[in-house]
Amino acid sequence: MVKKLVLLNFTIVFVLVISCTQRKAKISQKPNIVFIYVDDLGYGDVSCYGAKSVITPNVDKLARNGLLFTDAHCSASTCTPSRFSLLTGSYAFRNNAAILPGDAPLIINTAQETLPAMLKKAGYKTGVVGKWHLGLGDGSPDWNGDIKPGPLEIGFDYSFLIPATPDRVPTVFVENHKVVNLDPSDPIIVNYNKRIGPDPIGLEDEELMKMKADSQHSGTIVNGISRIGFMSGGHKAYWKDEEFPNVLTVKAKEFISQNMSRPFFLYFALPDIHVPRAPNQKFAGATKMGPRGDVIVQMDWMAGEVIKTLKELRIDKNTLIIFSSDNGPVLDDGYTDQAVTNLGTHQPAGIFKGGKYSAYEGGSRVPTIAYWPGIIKPGKSDALISQVDFFASLANLVGQDIAGKSTAPDSFDMLSVLLGESTKGRETMIEESFTMSLRSGDWKYIAPQTKSTPDWLANKDVASGLQNTPQLYNLKKDPKEKNNLANHYPDKVKEMAIKLNQLIKSPTTKK
Repeated sequence: MVKKLVLLNFTIVFVLVISCTQRKAKISQKPNIVFIYVDDLGYGDVSCYGAKSVITPNVDKLARNGLLFTDAHCSASTCTPSRFSLLTGSYAFRNNAAILPGDAPLIINTAQETLPAMLKKAGYKTGVVGKWHLGLGDGSPDWNGDIKPGPLEIGFDYSFLIPATPDRVPTVFVENHKVVNLDPSDPIIVNYNKRIGPDPIGLEDEELMKMKADSQHSGTIVNGISRIGFMSGGHKAYWKDEEFPNVLTVKAKEFISQNMSRPFFLYFALPDIHVPRAPNQKFAGATKMGPRGDVIVQMDWMAGEVIKTLKELRIDKNTLIIFSSDNGPVLDDGYTDQAVTNLGTHQPAGIFKGGKYSAYEGGSRVPTIAYWPGIIKPGKSDALISQVDFFASLANLVGQDIAGKSTAPDSFDMLSVLLGESTKGRETMIEESFTMSLRSGDWKYIAPQTKSTPDWLANKDVASGLQNTPQLYNLKKDPKEKNNLANHYPDKVKEMAIKLNQLIKSPTTKK
């Protein structure tokens, strides 16, 4: 009997060793990496996370055959800070990175090692397609000449961009350093302080608009939609919002096809489901939720086209796909598109409180899926993980040592968690909104508000989580953050406030 048990144990260990060896052998091939980064997609906005009013078969397939995370977070509840953290491995507040206007300069220091630059050193071809919103140029961008520095100066080999957001001017695509289809006789001028040029604006020409907008979004009208800011010129270069899925998906597929012979990294930053929501004709009416539901279906199609391309080229089994969102959901974000009235029983943030801009869980807890056939076993993980960790994790994956460097100061190596080999996630994690929060195990501390709420936030349909007193929640017992326990546990509040201030002043040494 003892001999049989010994033999059985030896067999199990042998199988595990062989399995681990095979996995390491596959990983040593340096997989392609595709990051599908959705805009404003909430925890409950896809059917694999519980949505019933909208079906997302392509994302669901990733989840069904990959690892679905239930406690994964973007680093901030707004877009620019999350994108900054993802590409730098550093919390955005360390660089005072906030939501940018469309004519802002590049906020990533070109001397700073970024995620694409690190992968480029490891032999990867790197590309970004989609929404940028991290600034371009070193002052006011020259939209009629070479627009740099930009993605190419921080580690990307190729870029095809929406420069800021779909609701901000300039409403043109930028490929590498140039505006696409620019007519030199019709130069582009952009101004965020005053109206320029003769083009109609939303405040004066509402009859030209496809959808009504608030005063913030009532600048220059392009494609029947008024935007934030003013511009003149560049008319032949104007994009058509309804063509985003076709144009951007083609560019993403071209980058994959052209670089399939070597490891590549594609940062596919989808503009959906950010406002203005103007779905392509083939997705209009796909749901009963109006444009917001329809562009979720559109987003799923775009993700599916990339996945299909990888399979057609027979490189899917050597490709790690990470799917996530830059912040939580928002319904009314400046345009009248029936997002609130047609919501029905749909819960964009799932069971969680808050959404985009919010300090509550709905602001930063986002859908996150890791998919790699043959390497990542299908399942779910409740490990606490932040997008700021992808830098160090992928550095480990491709054999780049960043330990002891100033590179990615806030990024922890969570590769074993990402691959499903461990469920031991972060012990502590900062969440950034218009105040600062700290996760520590099951506890969450939200610091008192120290600055005034921006005027433009007043009309948003989210619970911002901003209060002038501390908040403390036990997320295991109270995931909906209904019961503020700050008065019941003053010592815990003090402990977490001290820890948060320490982390703000100086990053924890990378694991």
